[in-house]
Amino acid sequence: MEALLPVLKSHPGPAVLVCSLLFRVAHQLLQRLPVPTVVRQDAFRSWKWKNLSVSMVHSMLTGTWALTCVVIWPETLSNIHSFHTPLSYLLICVSTGYFVHDAGDIILTGHGRGSWEFLLHHAMVIWCFLYALYTQLYIAGALIALFVEVNSVTLHLRLMLKLANAQSSSIYHINKIANLFTYVMFRLGTQFYLTWYIVNNYSWMDHGGYFLVTMMMMNIMMVIYFYRLLRTDFFPRSKRYVGQNGTHNNNSKKILTFKKSEFQLCSQGAEQGKMWEERMNPGELSQQLLRSLSAAPLNFRGST
Repeated sequence: MEALLPVLKSHPGPAVLVCSLLFRVAHQLLQRLPVPTVVRQDAFRSWKWKNLSVSMVHSMLTGTWALTCVVIWPETLSNIHSFHTPLSYLLICVSTGYFVHDAGDIILTGHGRGSWEFLLHHAMVIWCFLYALYTQLYIAGALIALFVEVNSVTLHLRLMLKLANAQSSSIYHINKIANLFTYVMFRLGTQFYLTWYIVNNYSWMDHGGYFLVTMMMMNIMMVIYFYRLLRTDFFPRSKRYVGQNGTHNNNSKKILTFKKSEFQLCSQGAEQGKMWEERMNPGELSQQLLRSLSAAPLNFRGST
């Protein structure tokens, strides 16, 4: 590892590209694994499943890697500006390569417009990580930022279970609790710790303003995502159907159309009833209604 470090430091750009290609290879290998039928039958779900599979590999790898580095070298937490080891530098190369791969996968498969939030997040991460790799500063800060990948494991599993329509399974409910815990502990906790460090050391930090603005943007995104997570998993306001992108699609148009049709049917029935009352005596009207009811097909279905 000591011999590899000078090569990585002298060519961080090519090192990132090599790591990106390795994640592409992982993407191809993961396609050999079995996929749920409901996912395989839909083009978007199939792409999303493959994309999340690679993301899961990255999260499990880098989250464990980052925690291990901090346990072995506790100075990482206090000397964010200049401390790093060969393993931590390599970790940032690997993670940057993943974000480059994932951004490319989203754009080249035509899902950029629907995933603009992820592209914005990836752009900020790639810029910060490349700055750390080229200047050899804030490597420890980038490593601490990867603590969020511990939560990403449960987030990715949550989305994959939704794609497989497994929201009623016991593993989904267990993961829901684990996801909430890891979100607060590793995602929000990490974001706020890095923000606190930048604010308290802003006066002497290199490009402190840029990193502070970036962290504040990240913090806003994380709080919004946390609100969405709580609202969806713990405080649902009404029954909704999960869309292919993990968000909720309400059927307001269907309901509106149904209600309108129902109103029209009621109006027509009222008008016809009024005409019958004018033309028939009560005995004839009762017989006519009985004949109509017995002939009506019982195939009524509400909106789905």
